[in-house]
Amino acid sequence: MDASKAIQLINSLIQEADSVRCDRNLFDGWQRKCRTVLERIFGKGSRQSQDLMKVDYKFYGTCNIGDDGPLIQAFNDGLEKLKVVLRSCIWEIETLGMPVVESAINSGQSEAAIEMKCNQFHAVVRQLSNRHDNRPTLDITDEYDVQDLFHALLRLYFDDIRREEWTPSYAGKSTRMDFLLKNEGIVIEIKKTGNGLDAKKVGEELIIDIAHYRSHPDFKMLVCFVYDPENRIVNPTGLENDLSRQSDEFVVKVLICPKV
Repeated sequence: MDASKAIQLINSLIQEADSVRCDRNLFDGWQRKCRTVLERIFGKGSRQSQDLMKVDYKFYGTCNIGDDGPLIQAFNDGLEKLKVVLRSCIWEIETLGMPVVESAINSGQSEAAIEMKCNQFHAVVRQLSNRHDNRPTLDITDEYDVQDLFHALLRLYFDDIRREEWTPSYAGKSTRMDFLLKNEGIVIEIKKTGNGLDAKKVGEELIIDIAHYRSHPDFKMLVCFVYDPENRIVNPTGLENDLSRQSDEFVVKVLICPKV
């Protein structure tokens, strides 16, 4: 949907508002249309649609009460507030442009694409180590090497990849996230096991990272990719299950690869 179409739809709702006064059935249908339009433009569960539903109009009037009745006045005040919310949505579109809204299908595809890259990462590393005529390659010796190669793989699927953005402060400290896919609302954290980074240490670091990332305004999901080429983590599936979690506010998915 383009901006002009979105503004046209919202304007038509504002114009229709006066015709639903004093009629509960008409109002309920109009309010439902408002919510449907805003969710289509800004996304399901968006702040704009929530603002619409928060308006207090519970004192419902009927035409039998009279135009000067307190219930009618309370209802009319609520209707005017709803119109203010709709006008503010038009301002947002005119000033800031149309939002980028990811559908549930696209979000699921994005998550699947990231998981596939994690699962295939070790195979890619092995393939790079066997170049034609023994030509130089990228040796994956530390966490930065993993980040560089993973960044290249992400480019196959995503356009807007933010590197090393700061998280809000947690317990007096801020930290840098490895990758933020802003349009998808997905943060990716990279770890590589090695000397000094075993299963216990990985778990401790990820617990701290999760606390930082959940306070980031663009955060919907955290994917923690732990590259364990030497199989230092004895029970990778158990650690994944212990640290992965899902709630209405955020999702944490831990992927340890490869697995024996």
